[in-house]
Amino acid sequence: MIPERERLALFSVSDKTGLPSIAQAALDAGYRLVASGGTARHLRTAGLSVTEVSEMTGFPEILGGRVKTLHPIVHGGILARHSDADLAELDQHGIAPIALVVVNLYPFRETIAHPETTLADAVEQIDIGGVALLRAAAKNFENVTVLCDPADYEAAAKALREGEVLLAERQRLALKAFRHTATYDAAIADYLAGQTEAEVLPEQLHITARKWQALRYGENPHQQAALYLPEGAEPAFVTLHGKAMSYNNWRDMDGAWNAVLDFDLPTVVISKHANPCGIASAETLLAAYQAALASDPISAFGSVIAVNRPLDLATAEAMKGLFIEVLVAPDFHEDALARLKRKSKNLRLLRATGQERPRLIVRTNVAGLLAMTPDRSTEPAAGWRIVGQRPPSAAELSALDFAWRVVKHVKSNAIVFVKGNATVGVGAGQMSRVDAVRLAAVKAGDRSRGAVLASDAFFPFPDGVEAAAEAGVTAIVQPGGSKRDAEVIAAADRLGLAMLFTGVRHFLH
Repeated sequence: MIPERERLALFSVSDKTGLPSIAQAALDAGYRLVASGGTARHLRTAGLSVTEVSEMTGFPEILGGRVKTLHPIVHGGILARHSDADLAELDQHGIAPIALVVVNLYPFRETIAHPETTLADAVEQIDIGGVALLRAAAKNFENVTVLCDPADYEAAAKALREGEVLLAERQRLALKAFRHTATYDAAIADYLAGQTEAEVLPEQLHITARKWQALRYGENPHQQAALYLPEGAEPAFVTLHGKAMSYNNWRDMDGAWNAVLDFDLPTVVISKHANPCGIASAETLLAAYQAALASDPISAFGSVIAVNRPLDLATAEAMKGLFIEVLVAPDFHEDALARLKRKSKNLRLLRATGQERPRLIVRTNVAGLLAMTPDRSTEPAAGWRIVGQRPPSAAELSALDFAWRVVKHVKSNAIVFVKGNATVGVGAGQMSRVDAVRLAAVKAGDRSRGAVLASDAFFPFPDGVEAAAEAGVTAIVQPGGSKRDAEVIAAADRLGLAMLFTGVRHFLH
């Protein structure tokens, strides 16, 4: 028979952070400590009295440690309700109730993060007993406290010493445990899918993420919003200065940062409402900034700016007269950072911690979830087809190449006017393509004379080409594929424009 209402605390952890403190609190609260082999040795080293699980069950760990805690004495003690019937059944079989379960799992995600990890290595890091313990304890939260995160040890230790962990807190910890095991299983499933399935789009999507930042509101003040990080991922950006990012800031910054990564030379992207209003590349970041700003200095007010080089003092000084919401860079020179901090207490300065971009784009939809691979295409101009009578000059071809890289980051219908390596006019998000051309021409003004044009999709009618020629455009790159391609090409020939087809569309909705 077990001692009258003896309570046990069970420990089986991979991450031993803070373990002695929570174990001591359990001892102080009158629990008897039970632990699996490695955890028991750690607790004994800390000077604590502990019984090994194998001693309690009378059955040793087997299969090289694959089976340690999977036993009725363990799971009966965890799952027993405090009803007369359940407690009598425990007494009948000599099982003590387990009222505290402290478990964390094998480091599966950390293991597969190493490129040299083999499938066999990964499989050995799939925890079985730990997941079973967490689920059992979480299921019986009315009677059991379950801890899967060392961050919760301190509060739990305080509650144990004061008497007990309250039911509401036990329920919260149970929810955390179920979320933890769900995330763990999703990581295993995704890894195995990557090992066995050839499809880029998996049969199942496991979207597990944790709230990283609560945002003040969404697109509008009456909408709630938060930023979530994929489970196991570290933040891709570090805020160095300024007030907290908003929902719209994050959306705008995402578009600007994705755009700037598509260019090799020092490049600046100035974005407004998730659309670039100016993009330029140059030999120096300062020159690129000046050219990008010149594209549309009015729209640049209150913009988000992304650069693909560490931001230097000269470029920071050039920004002094412009109101900027967010500035993101791979790094900042110390003097530039100091200068920008003086510019405004609210200016958000973000340093990118890496350049890895998502492998899938996932959006919610009234019908479900939409998923697709990102548009990473950067087709070289050498593969384009000249379809008009006049071939482009070398200067036009270079500008067209730059314009084609820009236009895929502009909301459809998208038209971009470019001179050299800088935009001079952007027509974004219009319902008709000819209106997008006219808008880009208005933005460019006299600078449209001698500019080249990129269109994210084909021209359905000649009117867009005619509007471009009227503005002074000399060469056009577009995907082609319209039923009226022949009419469009004929218009370009009649107006003396060079025209090239890429065969690739760059819609961005």
